[in-house]
Amino acid sequence: MKKRIHSMITGFRDGFQSFFGARALTPDFVPAFQAAVDAGLEHFEIGGGARFQTLYFYCNEDAFAMMDTLRSIAGPDANLQTLARGINVVGLDSQSRDIIDLHARLFGKHGVSTIRNFDALNDVNNLVYSGQRIAAAGLHHEVCVTMMGLPPGVDGAHTPEFYVGVLRKILDADIPYHSICFKDASGTSTPSTVYETIKAARKMLGDEPHIVFHSHESAGVSIAQYVSAVNAGADQVDCSLKPVSGGTAQPDILTLWNALRGTEFDLGIDVDKVREVEQIFTECMAEYFFPPEALSVEPTIAFSPMPGGALTANTQMMRDNGIMDRYPEVIRAMGEVVAKGGFGTSVTPVSQFYFQQAFNNVMFGPWERIADGYGKMVLGYFGHTPLPPDPDVVARACEALKLEPTKRDPIDINDEDPTKGVEAAKAALAEEGLEQTEENIFIAATCREKGIQYLKGEAKVNVRKKAPKKAAEETAASAAGSGGSVDVYRVVVDGVAHSVQLNGDTATVDGREYAVEVAPEAGAGADPSPARPGGAAGATATTAAARHRVTAPFPGLVLRIVSKVGASVPKGGVILVLESMKMETEISSPVAGVVTELPAGQGDQVKSGDLVAVVSES
Repeated sequence: MKKRIHSMITGFRDGFQSFFGARALTPDFVPAFQAAVDAGLEHFEIGGGARFQTLYFYCNEDAFAMMDTLRSIAGPDANLQTLARGINVVGLDSQSRDIIDLHARLFGKHGVSTIRNFDALNDVNNLVYSGQRIAAAGLHHEVCVTMMGLPPGVDGAHTPEFYVGVLRKILDADIPYHSICFKDASGTSTPSTVYETIKAARKMLGDEPHIVFHSHESAGVSIAQYVSAVNAGADQVDCSLKPVSGGTAQPDILTLWNALRGTEFDLGIDVDKVREVEQIFTECMAEYFFPPEALSVEPTIAFSPMPGGALTANTQMMRDNGIMDRYPEVIRAMGEVVAKGGFGTSVTPVSQFYFQQAFNNVMFGPWERIADGYGKMVLGYFGHTPLPPDPDVVARACEALKLEPTKRDPIDINDEDPTKGVEAAKAALAEEGLEQTEENIFIAATCREKGIQYLKGEAKVNVRKKAPKKAAEETAASAAGSGGSVDVYRVVVDGVAHSVQLNGDTATVDGREYAVEVAPEAGAGADPSPARPGGAAGATATTAAARHRVTAPFPGLVLRIVSKVGASVPKGGVILVLESMKMETEISSPVAGVVTELPAGQGDQVKSGDLVAVVSES
């Protein structure tokens, strides 16, 4: 009799993250989810990780409503799973105990059965309280050991002996768990490492505990890893569904089914029904833009471990900001930041810290600018790294962040932080006159300004879809037939072509509609810089010596506006905060004076050199 190998379907969470940076609208894929349920599939990853924050940041959707919808379709018995990042829960920043507890209770309330819980540093202390609260909420706690491969000639932690040692610490800490996952987000562990790790884990745990192995196809070895894992005693491996399988995501379940044909293992699926599901899913996602890097294996990932879910999110941000040409340099720089950072596993949030620091090293010079998350990591504010970080990098982080190294438990530090926790979230909601439900508290705590924007009804949809050429032609033909005026243009920006239709006070750019107002700039002496959406138009000319233009030093999103028009600011005073590559940068006044213009509004995307403020010197 063949051994049944279970497989969680990751297409509706990790598949979206790995291909679209998690930016997928729920109504678009619901028919495919329904088809998967009808086909007899019973275990799905549906949320958590980037698929929580992204719904508020880019989809103008409520993640809790999404979970409720998928539970209503799946029925009461399906295993619906989400992903948690230990004390970071669903974000890049770590949280206090009350938010960690709220996370478990709310996800259970909204239909989640299982929470997979990992820590990128493999610091078991970060899994103790989070694991306890998941189990206390009545949920299945799947505790994780995180894995990755290292480039040839680089040694640091990531060996079978190290991973089994982490497992031993989990058992010794008496963390309540129901299954154990070995998670390789970059897909870079060698198949032999996978085999030896799972084999040793099975020997340590005995026959009963459910062992899971998770990987990505990014480096081209996921199927070899999966076969090695099941041969070593794994009970489950994770697979995705076309069109969000392979490449930067998990291998397709049909690919694994084929790899296991003629062996002693069986996936227990109806292949013909799964093929029908994939056809429906492909049709559902047909309008989405699939970045080329998401569709293929990238052999160099083995030398610079970048998780599939982070790779496309970062390349898409670089593409949006017109700096995609620098990506090869950034990915090459990752090897050094991994080694000097203490060999934490390249998985969120640490993978983002690695990418941010590599990005800074390329754009601003090696180690000239320390990314906030990376700096806090090497200083100990996210827990203990597997090996000590480079002393010089630690010293630079101390100087840049004005922080001293710490060995304190991060969760204790967070409990003492007045900007974190339930009370801080309640205060943020109260300031905006928003209802203080538990869901809103959690959104405010984990999504901060962007969460508040969503709750105020000010969020914007930013989902990347292809321009619907046929629809554009039909719209133009219809308008022409009715005597309307529609102008359709092909606009090339930084080498990327966009379809732009102008129809009165509406512009449709690559299939998305925007309200616009087009008028000539008033006055020959006016500032030549165009106004940004959401700000004041037509700056009044003043004496050049008294008027100081503040421009964006790099492309980014206006995250917060700290000052106001008419407000006095000292020299070096913060006017606004830009977010770029998930990093926040304060934009300060070059002089003491009065802010006379703020052309960019909160939530606006600006490019390098765009005018973001004008300060008139006192």
